[in-house]
Parts: sequence; structure tokens; C-alpha cells
Amino acid sequence: MKTYGVILAGGGGTRFWPLSRKELPKQLLNLTGKDLMVNETIDRLEGNVTKENIFVVTNSTQAELMLHATAGRVLPDHVLAEPAARNTAACIGYAAMEILQKYGDGVMCILPSDHYIKKTDVYRKVVADALRIAEETDALVTLGIQPTYPSTGYGYICHEEEKRADGSYAVRQFVEKPNLEKAREYLLSGEYLWNSGMFFWKASVIMKYFKELLPDIYACLEKIGAAMGTDDERNVIQEIYPQIPKISIDYGIMEKASKVLALEGDFGWSDVGSWDALESLYEKDEYGNITYGEQVHIDTHDCIIYAKNKLVTTIGLDNVIVVETEDAVLVCDKNRAQEVKKIVEALQDCNKPQYL
Repeated sequence: MKTYGVILAGGGGTRFWPLSRKELPKQLLNLTGKDLMVNETIDRLEGNVTKENIFVVTNSTQAELMLHATAGRVLPDHVLAEPAARNTAACIGYAAMEILQKYGDGVMCILPSDHYIKKTDVYRKVVADALRIAEETDALVTLGIQPTYPSTGYGYICHEEEKRADGSYAVRQFVEKPNLEKAREYLLSGEYLWNSGMFFWKASVIMKYFKELLPDIYACLEKIGAAMGTDDERNVIQEIYPQIPKISIDYGIMEKASKVLALEGDFGWSDVGSWDALESLYEKDEYGNITYGEQVHIDTHDCIIYAKNKLVTTIGLDNVIVVETEDAVLVCDKNRAQEVKKIVEALQDCNKPQYL
């Protein structure tokens, strides 16, 4: 059976402001010093999915940039543009319908476009196992990450104690981001994994779940599917897609589906969710700092300092994030890195679109 890679690349990455912007989101940034995050995601599929079977779902405002960024890696007609943001159920359903209508059934590998994987060889082996299990069982398969600390920033997957013969666990439930006390309980129990947001299933199987569990979305996808391959395809997508109800694939299907399996992954994963996540991508200097660009520091410890255009100098800083771009500077307590998105909201409220 064919395997298809589907890269979800429609997010804004507001926690990486001021480097990330509406038209240049996190997935189109080079945060590792190697390549754009979306391209690193695509390249990790080597050996599991061929180039001609890779799709990228993005939003219409980013489509041209995405086409340019992924040229040579993704076929131009495999960059699917959403005319409106309708959450992950819609974009996954759109990709599944595209595949079924134009290319035939196969196992879909659904991946966020902006995660970091340190151990690529280990990751590819786990992906191969997940694709095989999804094909053999007709289950919805997800990758869970072994927790290394009691994170309150990740969702969790609760699974059965015993592994199945194929190496997977039956999933009991998905749990949203917990408080610190609960996160400690999950870590000690040994029955919880971090939810990575990576999924594997047959296109035909996920479409059956849409029909059963999300009939309103399925009805919209049917109309779009009926127009695929016709001269009216783009017009129908423009008309129908904004009507699709907003819901995540986790809420809409994963939490309710009858057969969900989890594979455990230990391949150096980070969702690179905010500036403090750079600690998992870069080595610290002798003072505990992570630095990028031209810089001079005196008595500065445990900071993250990103200089894009200008020399950045500091004196006497501790546990601070500093980010310099051409038109904006961010200074933030490192413990409040998750709140950078509030700056984006404040800029919207202040009617300063030139900084968004």
C-alpha cells in the first residue's frame, strides 16, 4: 500500500515573535542553523515516503512562500492552500480527501511542520513501525514521547500497561495539559506519554471516522471531494472550506475513536514551542547562555540571546530572553517565554499590523 506524508504547516508560531510573523511563521524559519523547519520535517521522511507522495497543507497567505521554500522537495500541486483556518480536523480531512480522490487509498503520515528531532535514524524506524501497524490493523496510530520531566505544556496519552505484540500500546484516553501536581503523577505512573501530534492511518479509515464522528465536517469534505479534478475545484474549496466547523483532530476524533494505538518514541523530540525551547537545539556556553549572531556579554548568565541584524551587548542579565530583528526587540523573563503570544495580541489591539 502507498504511504503519504502530510505536513501541517498553517500555524503562525506567535511564541517566536518578533522573528516569526504572519507571512513568515515558525515553520519557515531556520531555528536549528541547518535548514527551514518545514524542510527538515520533509527530509526526515526519506526512506518512508517518496517525494512525489508528500503533501503540505498551509494557509493561502503563506502558500507562495511555502511553494518557494519547498521547491524540489514537494510537487507544486501537492501544496494545499486553506482559504480559512479551521483547525486540524479540517486540514487533515482536506488532505485525506485529496489523496482518496486523486491518488488512491494509502497510509497517511501526519506530521507537524515545526518540530525538532535529534536522532533521525531512530525516528525513521519508529515511523516505519507506525506505518506498518496502521496498514495492518486499520487503527489510528499516534506517536507518544516518553516524559523526561513533569511538563505542564504538553498534552498526555494514557495507555494500557502491557505492550501489544506489535510493540504498540492500546490508548485509554488523551489528557489535556495538566497542572504540575497531575504532571508529576503522570510521570511517576509510567502509563503516560507526551502527545507529539504525529498520527498514522489509512486515508479511507480516517474518512470513515469523519463520517461517524464529525458528520458536519464530512458533508463539507464530500462537496469538496466531488469537485476535485474539475474546473470548479478551487471555487468550491473557496466557498465550502470556510463553512467547516473549527475543531481539532484530537477533540473531534482521537478522543472518541474505537481503536487508537500509541507507539513510544525516544528520538530527541521537541515541539520547539517557544524561545526557551532553543535550549534543546543549541549547546550552552560556559555561563549557561545560548547565543546566535554577533554579541558581547558581561556578567550574563542562563540567557537566550538571538541577534539577527545588529550587535547585541548585555551587562548583568540572568535568565532573560533577548531577540533582535530589523524592526523589533523582545526582552522577556525566560520563565515567561510562553506568554510572548500576548505581545502579538497586544499589537493587534494597538492596531500595529506592520509588526505582525
